[in-house]
Amino acid sequence: MRLKSSSEPHSENKMGVMSEGRLLANMALPLIASMLVQALYNIVDSVYVSHIADGGSALTALTLAFPIQNMIVGFGGGIAIGVNSLLSRSLGAKDRERANFAAGNGIVLSALFSLLFIVFGIFFSRPFFAAQSSNPLTVESGTVYASICCILVGGVFFEFLFERMLQATGRTVHTMITQGTGALINILLDPVLIFGLGPIPPLGVAGAAIATVVGQWTAAVLALIFNLRKNPDVRFGAKYLRLQGNTVRQILSVGVPTTVMMAIGSVMNFGMNQIFQKLDPEETATSVFGVYYKLQSFFFMPVFGINNATISILAYNYGAKKPDRMIRTLRVSILSAVCIMLLGTLTFELGPQLLLGIFKTDERFMEMGISALRIVSIHFPVAAVCIVLGATFQSVGIGIYSTVVSLCRQLLALLPAAFLLSLAGEVRLVWWAFPIAETISLTVTLLFFLRVYRKKIRPMRKKAEEDPVPEPSSQAGPG
Repeated sequence: MRLKSSSEPHSENKMGVMSEGRLLANMALPLIASMLVQALYNIVDSVYVSHIADGGSALTALTLAFPIQNMIVGFGGGIAIGVNSLLSRSLGAKDRERANFAAGNGIVLSALFSLLFIVFGIFFSRPFFAAQSSNPLTVESGTVYASICCILVGGVFFEFLFERMLQATGRTVHTMITQGTGALINILLDPVLIFGLGPIPPLGVAGAAIATVVGQWTAAVLALIFNLRKNPDVRFGAKYLRLQGNTVRQILSVGVPTTVMMAIGSVMNFGMNQIFQKLDPEETATSVFGVYYKLQSFFFMPVFGINNATISILAYNYGAKKPDRMIRTLRVSILSAVCIMLLGTLTFELGPQLLLGIFKTDERFMEMGISALRIVSIHFPVAAVCIVLGATFQSVGIGIYSTVVSLCRQLLALLPAAFLLSLAGEVRLVWWAFPIAETISLTVTLLFFLRVYRKKIRPMRKKAEEDPVPEPSSQAGPG
């Protein structure tokens, strides 16, 4: 492994000098493109699975598996976001040694937490599905799918981590390549492994899981190669793998709240599945719930791409003490995210039949799904504001605010509202819990943002006005 010298000269990173609109486009567009591909392959799994024998049970199994996948994303993404935040702040403050330890400690933490899911996949997959469904086909399909994804979970953890290192240093084009490659491999392997081709037998749900993990591991290896060869801002070495208490604490101070948020999401999904299962023992409502989450990702994923780019930009400029750049970035990010979500609302309102028509389903599923998409999509623009403002909390190292917002939205608002609405005995009413919860989430998010602005950003702006620092004239670093 070739080590990079931390003494090599570096030009000013583009996150500190490029105009905010151009910078956001430069960093977010590759992420949006790669996340759209990610959203596509998430849907492709479900589309193909809906066409196999007993596809209804298999589709429900993938829905019931979502809380497990959410937890994997929570742990892997939490560590990666913690590393991203610390790495960006360290580079903004010109502390390259701290940045290197952030990267090295992130690798060790990712390996350790992967072991948790390997154990779960081996011993607890079947009990998890048996607790949610009495349909033997659903339980069997879910157990097979989750076991494979958990036992080979390392691909997710290292893909997230190495891609976040690239994002933190402004190299989002490379993450577009890694995510796009992994997604393309998944999409190509899905029909081959699910339905069989030539000497390859039809593997059904197991084939979908194998295609997924092969794509993830491919993206992880490619992202590591890009970091080693194309990312001079991060240096890898054995000494940086030694865990440092302070570095781990700073990574987890941002990462744990993110993990808890995803855990809360898993609890929410588990709870909503239970509500739908009781209202509709035929499991149609549960399948609609799962399909909705796959479809909405076409609009939420691009907004998360904006969010990821915004976190890196805000964290860098927070470390560099450039508050005005932070505020201008937020304005552009919010406007962009709201526009995307308005498009999502229009799509769900005007074309739900087309969206649901890509799945092999029955008339009851279509009727229930059309109603669900039109009701739930009302809250999309509000969610956009909450997501982007949440980037502020993570970028300044107060990830606990994001946790509280998620707690309020999903456990204190969404689940209770869904349960109360379900007492009327109509599935259609339950979907209104989503707009209700998002309205509460927006209120809490705004309160926390005002607090962060008063405590963190406004004092920095006042100090900058009293002691102005000229903008650097050097060229922006590589993208």
